[in-house]
Amino acid sequence: MTRERLFTPGPVELPEKVRETLGRQIIHHRTEEFRKAFLELRELFKKLIGEPSENLVFFSSSGTGAMESVVLNFFREGEEVLVINGGKFGERWLKLAQHWGLKPVEYKVEWGRSADPERVREILKERGCKGVLFQISETSTGAYHPTPEIGQVCREFDALCVADAITALGVYHIRPSLWGLDVVVGGSQKGFLLPPGLSTLWFSEKAEKRLSDRAFYFSVKRELSKQKEGQTAWTPAISLLLALRESLQSLLEEGMDRVEKRHRAISEGTLRALQVLGLKPFAQRPSWSVSAVASERAEDIRRELLKLGLRVAGGQEELKGKIFRISHMGVDPKDGLMLVGMVEVALKRLGFQVQLGQGVKAYTEKLLELGLW
Repeated sequence: MTRERLFTPGPVELPEKVRETLGRQIIHHRTEEFRKAFLELRELFKKLIGEPSENLVFFSSSGTGAMESVVLNFFREGEEVLVINGGKFGERWLKLAQHWGLKPVEYKVEWGRSADPERVREILKERGCKGVLFQISETSTGAYHPTPEIGQVCREFDALCVADAITALGVYHIRPSLWGLDVVVGGSQKGFLLPPGLSTLWFSEKAEKRLSDRAFYFSVKRELSKQKEGQTAWTPAISLLLALRESLQSLLEEGMDRVEKRHRAISEGTLRALQVLGLKPFAQRPSWSVSAVASERAEDIRRELLKLGLRVAGGQEELKGKIFRISHMGVDPKDGLMLVGMVEVALKRLGFQVQLGQGVKAYTEKLLELGLW
């Protein structure tokens, strides 16, 4: 049986170097070998985001663990925070804030739309929130929130700018200081091209001044003191950390400007191809990490692609059956071309009136136009 190919927004396809690392015999974490590898990993991550600061920790958890750590470590019970809620993961910020006794002020954004920085400014002027919590790339809707613009507004009001970059790190060339970000959260199974189980948390000097000790396992202070020395407070996800070192080396060898250009081209090429085939992008301002595609027959298309050996994701909650989502994380331009061709086949088999080759032509022309080929 042919192995199915993943075009889902996490987990994603694993590169060969990552699979090789994960397949090796495990090493013990209280050794010099691990310490050296871990310190090297920290340096690579700092290069990835262009930040020399040591304010960086890894947790053995999904990205939600690092999100919870943000709420517990940088905010205090009873404080108001502005939550930009434009999808399933915006809702997660809201639920975490409510659970841990913060007072979230919800800026509800229609699913598929992007946040308006001017609206963020209005709310901060009115409420004086201690922080703004949002997604760079809202995975559930395929929408991008204008991050540098939101960061600038946060600077104006001295609010912590907290960005869930779980489907943005390893895709966008994120530069926290330049963009005005104070806390950046990441997860392993997205643009870092690893299995689930590892999360990252970087924070600014401004955020450091607000560190508290409300957390136990997810304590940033406890982890940071250990991790700066090449160790961890608790047993780490050893294999994932070693594999992340390989993944970051590959991203840096390609160069983050090139990585971003590749994702942009594949995203825009895919959406142009699908539009030519009669489908519609769902997001007003699409993320380069994942494309959400609207169709009354979204679930039929998803199932037909699965029969052809390609797994894409369906919609969540209110979008179930209304969209399907295609990940571009870890995708080679040639893989994107193959996907478009298989979408044509799937649509043809479902009775759509499509001309085979139209989508492939549109995809190819877009990548040529953007200088990727």
